[in-house]
Amino acid sequence: MSTPADVHVEEAGDQGPLLLCLHGIGSSSAAFAPQLAGLSSHVRVVAWDAPGYGESPDPGSALTLDDFADAAAAVIRKRGASAHVLGVSWGGVIALRLATRHPGLVASLVVADSSPGSGTDGSKADGMRARAAELAEMGPRAFAEARGPRLVSSGAPDELVRRVVDTMAASVRLPGYAYAAASMAAADLRAELPSVAAPTLVLCGDQDTVTGPEASQAIAGAVPKTAYVIVKDAGHLANQEQPGRFNAWVLSHLRITARIPE
Repeated sequence: MSTPADVHVEEAGDQGPLLLCLHGIGSSSAAFAPQLAGLSSHVRVVAWDAPGYGESPDPGSALTLDDFADAAAAVIRKRGASAHVLGVSWGGVIALRLATRHPGLVASLVVADSSPGSGTDGSKADGMRARAAELAEMGPRAFAEARGPRLVSSGAPDELVRRVVDTMAASVRLPGYAYAAASMAAADLRAELPSVAAPTLVLCGDQDTVTGPEASQAIAGAVPKTAYVIVKDAGHLANQEQPGRFNAWVLSHLRITARIPE
């Protein structure tokens, strides 16, 4: 694979602790535009394009969940001693593995609309593995038009739906997406969740039908130091659909864990 330091990031803010944002499997750093804009007056926000996504180079070989976590660890090391890590969906799975694999680098976690991994259910794992072939057959634009609208609630504005679809179409490609899907299909974090030492905020949109509240509750119930919050009027991409509410909860979490002033 290309060296982890090669990943593309978007950055905003020049003071305060580091907040590293890890996107979902069908997205990129563009998904965190509301956090780059809304939180950068309080913290240094860094949003990555995972290896093989967006503007990041394609990996030279297949990546596992550990490899993605190690790539995120390299981003943190390049910028400081530790980070608060915000992961959405697949990004949340990476964040949780990062917290158990590199605990000294993770000051706290925000895990949004995520799950313990698709490996907890055979049918979900099979569906995840099939996605790479769907992308290859359909191409990024048609793939995004088929999958994107289900990531937000039924009441989401058309502009947001278009933005989600456009972001996915511009972000996903092979082989990176195939490696991500395989990493998610193999992931079953249930045994390691009790060893997550970082204080963790678990967020879930009340209308998330992709991973859903039950998967988020499974994380919150197993990680020792957690708070669990439902984000009203939001689907799977709560950070984009309800950015004001989402950012307020993240900032509240950071004020406790990083002692950010009011």
